[in-house]
Amino acid sequence: MVQEYVSDALVGNLVDNRYRVQSKLARGGMSTVYLATDQRLERDVALKVLHPHLADDPQFLDRLGREAKAAARLSHPHVVGVLDQGEDGPLAYLVMEYIKGHTLRDVLNEKGALSPRLALALIDPVVEGLGAAHAAGMIHRDIKPENVLIADDGRIKLGDFGLARAISTSTSTGALIGTVAYLSPELVLGKQADARSDIYSVGIMLYEMVTGRQPFDGEVPIQVAYQHVNSTVEAPSIQVPGLAAEIDELVQWCTDRDPDKRPVDGNALLSELRHIRTNLSDAELDLQPPAAVHRPLPAVAAPPSRPPAGTVPASAVQDTAYVRPPNDMPTEVYGGLQQPTEMISRGGNPTTVMTNGPRRPAYGPLSTPEDSSTPEDGAYQGAAGYGEPGDVGTATSKRAQRKLDRDEERARQRAAATPTKTLHEGNRRRRGLVWIVLLVVAALLAAVAGWFFGMGPGSPGTIPPVANKTVAEAQDLLRTAGFQSTVKDVFDDNVSPGLVVGSEPKAGEVIRKFQPVSLAVSKGPELFPLPDLTGKTLDDAKTALNGAEMALGPITETFDETAPAGTVLAQAPRSGNPVRHGTPVGLTVSKGPQPIPVPDVRGQEQGAAVKALEAAGLKAVVAPDPVNDRTVPKGAVLAQDPASGNLTKGGSVTLTISKGPKLVQVPSFIGKQASDAQKALEDLGFKVQIDNILGGFFGTVRAQDPVNTAVPEGSVITLTVV
Repeated sequence: MVQEYVSDALVGNLVDNRYRVQSKLARGGMSTVYLATDQRLERDVALKVLHPHLADDPQFLDRLGREAKAAARLSHPHVVGVLDQGEDGPLAYLVMEYIKGHTLRDVLNEKGALSPRLALALIDPVVEGLGAAHAAGMIHRDIKPENVLIADDGRIKLGDFGLARAISTSTSTGALIGTVAYLSPELVLGKQADARSDIYSVGIMLYEMVTGRQPFDGEVPIQVAYQHVNSTVEAPSIQVPGLAAEIDELVQWCTDRDPDKRPVDGNALLSELRHIRTNLSDAELDLQPPAAVHRPLPAVAAPPSRPPAGTVPASAVQDTAYVRPPNDMPTEVYGGLQQPTEMISRGGNPTTVMTNGPRRPAYGPLSTPEDSSTPEDGAYQGAAGYGEPGDVGTATSKRAQRKLDRDEERARQRAAATPTKTLHEGNRRRRGLVWIVLLVVAALLAAVAGWFFGMGPGSPGTIPPVANKTVAEAQDLLRTAGFQSTVKDVFDDNVSPGLVVGSEPKAGEVIRKFQPVSLAVSKGPELFPLPDLTGKTLDDAKTALNGAEMALGPITETFDETAPAGTVLAQAPRSGNPVRHGTPVGLTVSKGPQPIPVPDVRGQEQGAAVKALEAAGLKAVVAPDPVNDRTVPKGAVLAQDPASGNLTKGGSVTLTISKGPKLVQVPSFIGKQASDAQKALEDLGFKVQIDNILGGFFGTVRAQDPVNTAVPEGSVITLTVV
């Protein structure tokens, strides 16, 4: 209750003089997550405040700082970014990118089993982000649906990098961190974790996504952990009939108990995942799984079903936490694993913590070494978490005693069924002959077996190399080596038709001579018809080539008067021709109609201008109304539209024709002052020339030329002034 009060008290307060806590988002076994606002950068962040039992550990805080720095260097669109890490008094915190939305767990709780299309689409970005982390040398260690965040805008991100590693490497007891439903066998056994441990957790998560349930179930978490180590994850198609075999293989590849048989890292898994998504049919991808049915799993050696009051089945365990067992806490050996006899339960989510430290004896304080014995048929020794340490020792001793009693009873039954004296002694000579016959038969059998396995059909032989040989040559080589062969035809891009591609088993392998050898004979490359790309846009043509698994060849662009720019005009090879996958296909693409520069015909006579435009491939359009112009002669082009630039073939150019200068009536200014006459004439648009007689002393117009007649605008009017 104290810890809850302190955590809630953060709401509304400022952490480290920078992060204003807005509200509480979630609480887990290691931390409480708040929505906060970064006052410095004015953005919302997720503030993860660690619980006091972690924040008080200096060794853990040092390790957490290093892990946070490593996680902060990982920048990937599908990984939640670590923005800051620090301490504020008793508080230790991490600042992460705030993703507004929900988790994959919410999706599974709402929908149950997902269609393969949706499951593969959701897990693809998770694996991509995980691959980037693995390439950077980071391991997550706690992959689960709760750590897959789905933003409201559809972004998918993987969160909590580095936290589980920081805790697991900072606890002196070697406590194991992780959600038991998704733990890899090597983590349960206390071995070194690597990228393949994350791959195992992804496989378990994918199984749950397509079936609606987890592969292993148990009343207490330790039962689930035991199954991770000793059981094989079944094919999900057992739960979802009709599920594609490729998905079965993908899940079982990821969840193989041997790490060496799993994908090496996230990038290797991503490549196979996307290959499967590409090759499954729509019917296989859109398979609607039935409602998840809780089917009992095969019986396994597990602890008795006596969970403490208030706990829930292990299938519901999702939280991650750790516990530091007291030094005097007894531990017990269970299925080859060392387990502590304490479990914790927080908020209805019990979490089992496996210790990897030094083993303690498999007997309690009330038993002796002589009382302890190996559990029969994998029987469970001890009941972790059920009572005090003394109870555990007593229970172990009683079970050992019951086993001894059962062994003694069986021995007595075998002794009672065995006669102590024969009723017929028989003839010793006859018995001797029988023994001789048996020895002879055994010798003959041994000789036959020796011949069969040494020189006969059962003897080992090495497959000879037969690649690139004719079928007859290959069969002769196999017969000489003592093998019988069968022939099957296969497509091959590199080996000529009729020649052997290879053998199964492969050349160089040693097998028994009675085992069959299959020869793969080339039929030549498999050919596929090319799709028709003409008339498509360039982007559509590229998509069609990708769908047909063909390569894009050289692209040639050319002008075309009818096809819009970007349209495929031709392809090479032509459509319908059978070619190999990956064949480059060249495309001829339209650049649209060829542009034509507009000639400048202004000032030219109308007929000459029209001919010049038509010769360029353009159409001349004459404006219906000619326009007066004092500078352009009548009948010549006064203006054109457009006057410059480019048009396509057949484009129109509008011509405006000049009517020449307009005629203006010249009034008489004889007898008037020259200055007044000059101003009036210039206002009418004329040019004025003054000829002075006797110096023009009086300034009076004596004569005017022209006068009282209409002349073109801009004409020169001569005034004679005295």
